[in-house]
Amino acid sequence: MCGRFAVTTDPALLAEKIKAIDEATPADPGGGDRGTPGANYNVAPTTTITTVVKRHSEPDDESTRRVRLMRWGLVPPWVKTGEDGGPDTRKGPLLINARAETVTTSNAFRTSAKGKRCLVPMDGWYEWKGEKGNKTPFYMYAGDGEQLFMGGLWSTWRPKDGPKDAAPLLSCTIITTDSAGPLSDIHDRMPLTISEADWDRWLDPDAPIDEGLLKGHGDLDRIEIREVAKLVNSVRNNGPELIEPVAAG
Repeated sequence: MCGRFAVTTDPALLAEKIKAIDEATPADPGGGDRGTPGANYNVAPTTTITTVVKRHSEPDDESTRRVRLMRWGLVPPWVKTGEDGGPDTRKGPLLINARAETVTTSNAFRTSAKGKRCLVPMDGWYEWKGEKGNKTPFYMYAGDGEQLFMGGLWSTWRPKDGPKDAAPLLSCTIITTDSAGPLSDIHDRMPLTISEADWDRWLDPDAPIDEGLLKGHGDLDRIEIREVAKLVNSVRNNGPELIEPVAAG
C-alpha cells in the first residue's frame, strides 16, 4: 500500500517544470483561506496534496496539463452529505489506495478510471517491514534526486442541495500494484509509478485507461531504498530528518 509519503516541490515550480497550468497557487496568496502545501516529509491521509491532471478549457479544445490541489482519500460523487455539509465518510473505508487489478470494476473507482486519472508527484514514500509492534520504516525514493509520479484517480464531490456556484471537493486516491524487484522484500504492494513518456497517455481524459500501464512498473530502475528512523511513525514529526538514512552500527 501507500500510506505515507514525502513531497517538497512547490506546486508553482512543479507546474513550470512539467509545462502545466498552475491551478494550485492562489492568485492572491493573502486572500482566502486556501494556501498551497509546503514541504511535507510526512504526508498522511486526508491531507491536501498536489496532483497533475489533463482537462479541457472548452469542449473542443486540446486538453492541457493542470496542477491541482486535492484531498488524499477519494470521495465518490455518491457519498452522502453529512450534518456539517461535508461528505459523510464515517461509515466507509478511507479510499487512499486503489488496487490496479480492480480499478476498472470497483464501484468506488470505475467511473474515475474512465476519464479522471491523475498523477501524484512525490519525492518518495514510506513502508514498514517486520513484526507488529517492532516494524522498521524504509524510504523508497528516486536515486537521481528527481520526483516520482504515481498513477492515481480523482473525483468531484458536491453537497446535496448546496449552492450551485460552490467550489466542489476534489479528492484522489493512489493506485497500488504488486511490488517488484528489491521493493518486494519490503512490502508486497507499491504505488503504480508512471514514467514521464507515459504521462500524457495516462492522463488523457478522452481515451480509455491503458491496461498496459496498470500492469507496468515505470521508473522502477530509478527507485532506491534506505532504512530511516522511527520518527516517521508519528504524523506529528515532519522534517528532513525523517528521510535521512539510519546511521550504521
